[in-house]
Amino acid sequence: MAYPTTPVFQSVNLKSNDKTLTSQTVNGRTQSRKLASQYWEFSAKYPPMTQADFMPVYAYVMKQQGQSETFTVRIPVLEDARGTASGTFTVNGAKSAGQTTIVVDGITGTVVEGDMIKFSHDKVYMVVGHTETSGNTTSIEIQPPLRSSVANNETINYDNVEMKVRLRNDIQSFGMSNDGLFRYEVDFIEAL
Repeated sequence: MAYPTTPVFQSVNLKSNDKTLTSQTVNGRTQSRKLASQYWEFSAKYPPMTQADFMPVYAYVMKQQGQSETFTVRIPVLEDARGTASGTFTVNGAKSAGQTTIVVDGITGTVVEGDMIKFSHDKVYMVVGHTETSGNTTSIEIQPPLRSSVANNETINYDNVEMKVRLRNDIQSFGMSNDGLFRYEVDFIEAL
């Protein structure tokens, strides 16, 4: 079930939550260890809306019963690749969880750093580097590392990327003013 696409968010504040355990000894030596637990969270703010525009959005949010339900949402601007990529991307050679370099077949054009991509599982990844190779094969580097393995020839979604999320809070409030306009901001967290 997809989150309403209209009205469009006025602004989005995206955060990458990437967990690291650190400890420091008495003499100042620091040790750190990465946890495979990165997730995205974001706040979306709407422009002032009429009651007719606002109520369908708020009704959808109420239907989610706080943090209980999951749904998909597209983040404007970030949902589509910024590069010149076209065609159907597929994974060239299976990759196991934890890997960050993926060889891609079927690519025409390029993906660029900052593009969001998604495999068949729910996690959304960001392209942090790419290398042109021969023909229509490209090697891309992603972050965070793969959360789940991906199969050879698995399709990679790079346009209209939807993120599976839930509401960040159980309490959802909105503001109304004397001009009859509603003001609303909603917080999401990636559901993994």
